[in-house]
Amino acid sequence: MTQYVLIESRDPFEYADANYMYTTANDLAARGNDVTLYLIQNGVFCTRRGIANNPLADLRTNAPSVRVEADDFSLRERGISANGLVEGVNVSNVDNLVDLLVQEGNKIVWH
Repeated sequence: MTQYVLIESRDPFEYADANYMYTTANDLAARGNDVTLYLIQNGVFCTRRGIANNPLADLRTNAPSVRVEADDFSLRERGISANGLVEGVNVSNVDNLVDLLVQEGNKIVWH
């Protein structure tokens, strides 16, 4: 089993190519890999609960094994409250992201 860290910084409602990361996370998890999707900057916009056609909500439904982390600073800067997040999203911070980046064996994809 390979460990992947996918980092998304773009809002999928503004940039259609951001949806690739959600599809990739789903596909990698379906193949038995350990996958973390880390949302930072405008990538956190899709963490809000109740949004129609939300690729993150779909990912949580289709691939519940994917760990989803959202940067706390990015959430605060965009006025997104931790208690209004899609179920299964963990509030994280850049220190945790750095730990993921330097962990031996992790494969990193940053978009």
